[in-house]
Amino acid sequence: MIYTDSQLKEKIVRMIESFENEVVEFKEARTNYSFNDIGKYFSALSNEANLRELQEAWLIFGISDDKRYVGTEFRKQGSLQSLKKEIVNGTNERLTFLEIYELTMEKCRVIAFQIPPAIRGIPTTWQGAAYAREHESISPLPMNKVDLLRSQIGMDWSKEIVEDATIEDLDEEAIKRARELFSKRQSDRKKAQEVLKKLSDIEVLNKAGITIKGKITRTALLLLGKSEAKYFFDGFIPRITWTLYNADNSVKAYEHFDIPMLMAVDKVYSRIRNVKYRYIAGQQTLFPDEVDQYEPELIKEIINNCIAHQDYRLRGKINVEEFEDRLVFINEGAFIPETIEQALEPGYKPPYYRNVFLCNAMVNLYMIDTNSMGIPMMYQIQRDKCFPLPTYDLNTINRVTVTVYGKILDKNYTQLLYSNEDLDMRTVFLLDKVQKQEVVSKESFKDLKKKGLVEGRYPNVFVSFKVADIVGQKAAYVRNKGLDDDICKQLIIKALQSMGEASKRDLMEVLEKALPEVLRDEQKSKKVSNLLQAMKKDGIVVTTGTNRYAKWYLIKK
Repeated sequence: MIYTDSQLKEKIVRMIESFENEVVEFKEARTNYSFNDIGKYFSALSNEANLRELQEAWLIFGISDDKRYVGTEFRKQGSLQSLKKEIVNGTNERLTFLEIYELTMEKCRVIAFQIPPAIRGIPTTWQGAAYAREHESISPLPMNKVDLLRSQIGMDWSKEIVEDATIEDLDEEAIKRARELFSKRQSDRKKAQEVLKKLSDIEVLNKAGITIKGKITRTALLLLGKSEAKYFFDGFIPRITWTLYNADNSVKAYEHFDIPMLMAVDKVYSRIRNVKYRYIAGQQTLFPDEVDQYEPELIKEIINNCIAHQDYRLRGKINVEEFEDRLVFINEGAFIPETIEQALEPGYKPPYYRNVFLCNAMVNLYMIDTNSMGIPMMYQIQRDKCFPLPTYDLNTINRVTVTVYGKILDKNYTQLLYSNEDLDMRTVFLLDKVQKQEVVSKESFKDLKKKGLVEGRYPNVFVSFKVADIVGQKAAYVRNKGLDDDICKQLIIKALQSMGEASKRDLMEVLEKALPEVLRDEQKSKKVSNLLQAMKKDGIVVTTGTNRYAKWYLIKK
C-alpha cells in the first residue's frame, strides 16, 4: 500500500504510541546516516516483516529513541529518491524500498522508508549477509529464523484460501470458458470432453488446479471471480487499465477491466487498434509486405504474463498504454530473470515463480507456456516480421515495462534481418539495441563490426549502411533463382493494366529480368505459360485467340 501524507502521519503516531517493535526502527539521523547501516536495517526489517506475515516494515529518520520529533537533514539537498536504485546493488532479488516519504511533523522533517517483506523462502540479504532485529540492535539472521524463512518455499500468495468465498462468487461465463480451455489442454480431447461433461464445475476447477478441494483460492477469484467479488482482495482491485493516447501524449480514452481476468484478456485486446502496416522489407522488391501492426499471439502473451507474474502484494494494477506507433505494458514486481539476456538464453529456467499456483492454473487454461518460452517466442515473432524487438525497461524498481513497436524504426535493421535469415537471436538482440541507440558493450561492438553489421566509433554506433552489399552478395542467387511467382504475377498485372492487351512474347519481355538466368529460352517460355494459366484459373486474366495469335487481358471486376 502506498500512503498519502495524512494516512502516513496517522500511522507514525500509532507506531510511536505502540512503541518500537521488531518491524519499526526510529533513528535521529540529525545530519547524516551510514549507507551501509541503512542496508543492514533494510535486510533485518524485511526479514522480520516476512516472519510476522506483515506487508511492510519501517525505518524512520527524524525521531529520537525516546520518541521525540527532532528532525533530520539526511539528503535534504536532493538524491533522496535515488536511494531506491542505490540499495538494489547490495540486496538480493533486486529488492528495494516500496516508497520513501518526506513529511513535516511537529515542524520537523521526518523521512519514512517503507520496506517490503522478504520474498517467501528467500531471506533478504545486504552485501551477501542476512540480518535480523534483536531488540535495540541488529545481528546476523539466526539459524532458526533462516529455517523458518526457507520453509516458506512452498508458500504462495496465489494459493491461499479465501475464507468465506464460495463458487457463487465466481462468474458463470468465466467458469464455462475455463472448462473449455481445460478440456483443450488434455491429450485426448474427445475423451476428456466426455469425462468433463459429467463433472461438476467445482470438480473441474479442482482438476485444473484453480481451487483446492472445493475451496476458493486467490487464483480462482483472480481468474474467474465476479466483478463484485473484488472486495475479497482486502482493499485493492486486481485490474488492467487500457489507455489510448493522442499524438501529443494527452489521454484520448481509457477503460478499466477488473476480474475475472480470464475474460479480461480478450476484452483488452479488442480495444487495441490493430491496423495494417505496409513496408518494404527487402531491397530486391518494390512490392511492400502488409502485416498487422501487432500480432495477436504476441499481445495476448504479454498480457497473460503480466497477470501471471504481477506482484499482487504491491497492490498495483496492470497498465496497457496505446500510442500511435507502439504499445506499452506496465506491471508491478521485479523481473525474475533479472536481465533480458538471461531470459533469452537457450534452455533458461527461472530460479522461482512468484505465483506458482496461479502460473500452473494459467498453464492448464492455455494462457501461458510452461517451459518459460514466452519471451523468446515474442522476440521471434517480431524478428520474423523484421520489426524492432520488444524493449524491456527494468530501471524502475519493482516494475517491468515492455514496449512493443508497431512500425519500422530503422530500415537498415529491417533489410539486414530480411537479407540474413540465419542471424542468431543474440546478434539480432544486439542490432536491435543499436537501432534504438542503446549502448552495447565494447566486446559486442567489435563482434558486430567484424561481421560488417555496424559502423561508427564506439559508443556512437549505428546499423551498417552497407546493407546493399549484403544484398549484392545474394545478387547471383537472385539472378539464378529468379523472383517469386507472386512478384512475376504482379508484373504481368501491371503490364496488362498499362498495355490493355499483350501477347505471350510481350509478357516474356516484361519478365526478362525477373526470370531465372539459368533457364533456356524454351524453359522461360514454359515458365510464363504456367504463370498465365495459373492466373487464368484464379480468374485474374483471360485469353482470346490461339497459339502465337493469342492475346491476354485482365478480367474486369
